[in-house]
Amino acid sequence: MFFQHIYDKTLSQGSYLIGCQATGESIVIDAKRDIDDYLKIAKENNLKITHIAETHIHADFLSGSRELAAVTGAQMYLSDEGGPDWQYEFPHQGLKHKDVIKVGNLSLEVLHTPGHTPESISFLLTDHPATDEPVIIFTGDFVFVGDIGRPDLLEKAAGIQDTKELGAKQMYESIQRFSELKEFIQVWPGHGAGSACGKSLGAVPSSTVGYEKHANWAFRFENDEEGFVNYLLADQPEPPRYFAMMKKLNKVNRPLLTEVPNHPILSFETVQQALQNGVKLIDTRNKDAFTKGHLPGAINIPGNKSFATWMGWFLDYDEQFILMADLDRKEELTRMLMRIGLDNIQGFIGIDTVLENAESLASVTNIDESTVKEKMGADNVQIVDVRGTSEFKSGHIQGANHVFLGTLLENTDKIASDKEVIIHCQSGMRSTIASSLLKRAGIHNILNYTGGMADWKAKGNGVVTE
Repeated sequence: MFFQHIYDKTLSQGSYLIGCQATGESIVIDAKRDIDDYLKIAKENNLKITHIAETHIHADFLSGSRELAAVTGAQMYLSDEGGPDWQYEFPHQGLKHKDVIKVGNLSLEVLHTPGHTPESISFLLTDHPATDEPVIIFTGDFVFVGDIGRPDLLEKAAGIQDTKELGAKQMYESIQRFSELKEFIQVWPGHGAGSACGKSLGAVPSSTVGYEKHANWAFRFENDEEGFVNYLLADQPEPPRYFAMMKKLNKVNRPLLTEVPNHPILSFETVQQALQNGVKLIDTRNKDAFTKGHLPGAINIPGNKSFATWMGWFLDYDEQFILMADLDRKEELTRMLMRIGLDNIQGFIGIDTVLENAESLASVTNIDESTVKEKMGADNVQIVDVRGTSEFKSGHIQGANHVFLGTLLENTDKIASDKEVIIHCQSGMRSTIASSLLKRAGIHNILNYTGGMADWKAKGNGVVTE
């Protein structure tokens, strides 16, 4: 058996290419949208991609199954579980509980594992030349290392009401059935640490059924469905705004993109005109470079592994935008955005081009911990914490107001216009994004505490918990 785990660190998303070396057939599970990795791996290992499968209708990335099928001619095998509202709306081979997919001398048994979503399935793999017992389960967003999939995304992200409690109860039942599997079976999930599909995903890529039964919190609620449901639904992170669009695009027919596009490099004059026309310019530099000097109106979203997630919070799918970046990273950043379907890039402009041509640059006023302590409590000062809700509850500065970064633009009325406003997060990246968004919205009374809570605590200051 051939096995390869393909992991996208930017979305903490795992996909798999598994092949039968005797017959040259292979299957890809939960493909990302830039499919050249799978084509390269298959070619290098004398395999043909003949089967494509998904564990569920994904919310956090745009699946590449259809792109891969268009290029390879492979058959798509997708869940037909979950009822009429949870069916893929394009041609595929439907899968039900206990169905079996054969890939050469390998077989994958379908297990219906609802909870994260109603149609969620897992694949139990048997390598028949080696054994007649299953050896691997591909769980998608059902069981992670140290955590399980959240059932509230349909309600919070996609707006489908009254689904989270039902999903949590279905997850409880699915977990009980999972517990019956042999403990030596390897568990390979769809996500790792950093994904918003759970709240405490482990950093190691895989585990076993036995390890999860021993270490995963979800297996500590035997005969306590209510306790399980309450714990599962509590303190889940805010789902990015783009998740709703992913749910739609992964279910319906859509245009395909089978190659990584090569977007144009724009002149400084073109970018200036675009800015005047309201086009968003995304400055992908780090927080320190951005706060020192940037084009007025630019939004800072650093091109790190969180780049696509924050872009998905603040960009609409029908609007064009421009990226200011190191041009050596043009393809890398394009791939990140492809994976969530943000294809409407007008073009790129190099960092040096902007800095050499701009007549004047705007800046963000950064402050340190001593300045925060000096100003806090004053009537003319507001402290705003832009971290997630669970982070804020676990410890925040006395008197701070909470406005989560992802919903900041819908809550600008909570930002005082007649005071100095100190913005902070954990370590300064999110507060700099927030500062750029507020300045673009015409709010300039902002002081950016770039050290954030990490610096605040490191210097021995107390926090308030909820």
